[in-house]
Order: sequence, then structure tokens, then C-alpha cells
Amino acid sequence: MNDLFDTPAYKLARKNDPETSKQSAEQLDVNYWEKKVLETIKAFGEVGCISDDVLHAMSEARYSTVTARYKQLKEKNLVKIDHRKRKADSGRQQFIMWATEYYREDINALPEVS
Repeated sequence: MNDLFDTPAYKLARKNDPETSKQSAEQLDVNYWEKKVLETIKAFGEVGCISDDVLHAMSEARYSTVTARYKQLKEKNLVKIDHRKRKADSGRQQFIMWATEYYREDINALPEVS
């Protein structure tokens, strides 16, 4: 399971980002933060959580440190997101996230029409 948390630093900064961003990416303990974010999402179980829930639970972490981990966790198939949303503190809707082992497809969902 440790292999899942070996995100290389080059994936944390874009090619056109300033050099300071690339240096920060190399210094950040991404593996630690990925594990912490995943643990937090897991704590919500089958109910799932929105980003606001994770940010409230991880109030010691910076917004960008937390939210930047979602993409890698989804790519590693550790977190699932579908069409379902909940209202956030802002009043806007945020996608619900589940740790993969707690994810259950919404059997009542209608297929989206494009």
C-alpha cells in the first residue's frame, strides 16, 4: 500500500509554474498529506463528505494543501466521486467524495442528458 502514496514531485507543479512553486512541491510531504486527507474522507464512511467537511476536519492544514490532494487520490482510485452533490457553507453545491471501500452507486440516479 505504500506504493500508492509515492506521488512524484513533478506531478505537483505545472511545467510553466514559477521555480518557487516547483521547489515548494519538492519540499512538501505529499505522501503524509495524501494519507491524512484519505483518512479524513474515510472517517465519513458511507455518508461521504464534501470538501468543506474535509477542510473543517483538517483545520490545521491550509486549503491548498488539502484540496490539491483530491486529484491524486481519485487517480489512484482511493476516492470516488460521482454526480451527487451537497450544499456547502457558501450555499453552492460541492461533489460528495467517498473512500472507495465506502462508495455505493446511486441506483436511483437518472442518467444525465447532454
